[in-house]
Amino acid sequence: MEKRFNTTGACFPDQHYMVDITDRLIAIKKMIDCGDYFVINRGRQYGKTTTLNALETFLTPDYLVISMDFQLLSNSDFSTEERFVSAFAREMYRNELVRKAVGSDIADTLKKLKSGKDLVLADLFDVFCDICIEAEKPVVLLIDEIDTASNNAVFIDFLSMLRGYYLRRNKITIFKSVILAGVRDIRNLKQKIRDDSEHQHNSPWNIAVDFNVNMSLTVDGIAGMLSDYESDHKTGMDIKAVAQLIYDYTSGYPVLVSNICKLIDENIHEWNSNGIVSAVNKILTMNMPLFDSLINKLEDYPAMKKSLYQVLTNGQKFSYNPDHEATKLLLLFGFVKVEDNGVVIANRIFETRLYNDMLTSEEMKATPIAKAGTFDKPEFVKDGVLDVELILTKFIAHFHEIYGDKPEKFIEEDGRKCFLIYLRPIINGIGNYYVEAQTRDNRRMDIVIDYLGKRYIIELKIWHGQKYNEDGEKQLSDYLDSYGLKTGYLLTFCFNDSKESGVKAVQFEDKTLIEAIV
Repeated sequence: MEKRFNTTGACFPDQHYMVDITDRLIAIKKMIDCGDYFVINRGRQYGKTTTLNALETFLTPDYLVISMDFQLLSNSDFSTEERFVSAFAREMYRNELVRKAVGSDIADTLKKLKSGKDLVLADLFDVFCDICIEAEKPVVLLIDEIDTASNNAVFIDFLSMLRGYYLRRNKITIFKSVILAGVRDIRNLKQKIRDDSEHQHNSPWNIAVDFNVNMSLTVDGIAGMLSDYESDHKTGMDIKAVAQLIYDYTSGYPVLVSNICKLIDENIHEWNSNGIVSAVNKILTMNMPLFDSLINKLEDYPAMKKSLYQVLTNGQKFSYNPDHEATKLLLLFGFVKVEDNGVVIANRIFETRLYNDMLTSEEMKATPIAKAGTFDKPEFVKDGVLDVELILTKFIAHFHEIYGDKPEKFIEEDGRKCFLIYLRPIINGIGNYYVEAQTRDNRRMDIVIDYLGKRYIIELKIWHGQKYNEDGEKQLSDYLDSYGLKTGYLLTFCFNDSKESGVKAVQFEDKTLIEAIV
């Protein structure tokens, strides 16, 4: 029976329930079999380390893996060549698999290097070559957490020498394959260590082949894990539906899948849409290193933040351009992904968390429309049902009172943001919302609200004439069909002086559409 390899990147507290990643490991091994040099660069807590741990075991029958985790090295270990060589040799000597695979002479050399003096990088590469000559299997070098070393010139020199040896492997016996893992790729490491004025885009170390293996968890993978759990716990869950909904919120981001499962298993005990929404609500209020890292990156890179907020607030869905620096950074840090050659937010949880961060800034909280939403909140829930029609009615009244005398340009750019500022305190802590990526553009944006087990769809759009409005009704009706709903809501921002504001119900086919015009 073929052995299955699992990842703890998405699991329950009981480590028995994990997602099978054998297909992922097979795909990575194919790259190693080809002798590739590549970088596994993904966002924080994306399951890189757990994948590498499983990969090391998976490769053992065919390869000797020299595995290094730079988190085990201190800053001082990167201060000089001597300290770096000594630290690297120390960690290799501690690796029992490496010691058993090489002869006593090489083991003695490693032992001497780890406490040696006047060492240079060439001493380390001499040992690499000796190991690759003596080992009975091809040797793979695997280094995790390369970002730990990214501010150190010694590591950059190490990368330069590694490149030189790798490119000469037809003349020098050296590693069959090289794998580096971290958030940044090789060129990003080069840019990080140099002054901004010295950034170059023709890094001499950019030899890595593209790593296109899907590192996210699939619906089938999540379902397989849930099936194992269900066999033991007999919850009665609809495994396929629960797996799909977890994926819909996370897009398979491992740590988010793990947190949803953990919260339901330990606290919520509802393996259905209500339980998943409750878990998502808790995650959105948790202090997670992942979220802290994302928000900090926005402050570090203003241009990236500006591009991200254009997607969030203005409905700008832009085409993927691999040469656009802000887009490359957004992809690098995991904020966005590429779908159908367009850039979209990585997952619904990220999107809502980013919206919440933006909408709860001191500037936003101070706006009158935000205060109005907090004040009106008690009026909008009746018998567990969110009164969206009343929300729209109240919003229109507040909007005209507060922004009625503002220039048209201001209203057009900020109208949708104002509605989200108004909406957030109303549903905060009980429900959540996200913007449907497929409907995001400069003219239309659909907001999906999950509140107390019920779902509400609100289409936000700019008035572009009666024909466009009728097309919008048809689009919303079709979108409601995909959710099995019969009632939808349209909020239109209109700059036609002859158009009257207000709220009315319109029958469209078998749907009731509540149309509100600002």
